[in-house]
Amino acid sequence: MKVSTRGDYASRALLSLALREDEVGPTSVRDIAERTGLPQPYLEQILLALKGAGLVRSKRGVGGGYVLARPPELITLGQIVSAVDGPIMVGDFGQPHENGACDHEGQCVLLSVWAEVGEHMRHHLDSFSLADMVVRARGDLVTPVGPLG
Repeated sequence: MKVSTRGDYASRALLSLALREDEVGPTSVRDIAERTGLPQPYLEQILLALKGAGLVRSKRGVGGGYVLARPPELITLGQIVSAVDGPIMVGDFGQPHENGACDHEGQCVLLSVWAEVGEHMRHHLDSFSLADMVVRARGDLVTPVGPLG
């Protein structure tokens, strides 16, 4: 699976809101764009999708902007990515045993494996909350270093 630019930008925007959750009032799109280095017009589209998914709320007018719709502990990376990219899955291969999906040799076995891989990806992304990302961003948690680190 490859996280799209939209998924990355959405995650960065919500992390920015979570990092400043203690500030009073909504944060403007312009401020989010400046803090994250994201292009404002694209960010506006992404925030609308996140609002539609119930992850942020908006306020219009002077002093308007966006706030998280629920606490960072209750928003996962999986929810964010799904909100802007749709369901998290390995590919659009169909489901085993449906609509002739198993008509060819080995096809049903692979469809089952791809479905399992998608489920693992969803579970893994859902294991990270925005609150976890805030802790990491503030340096309060040592991030594991890979074998080359």
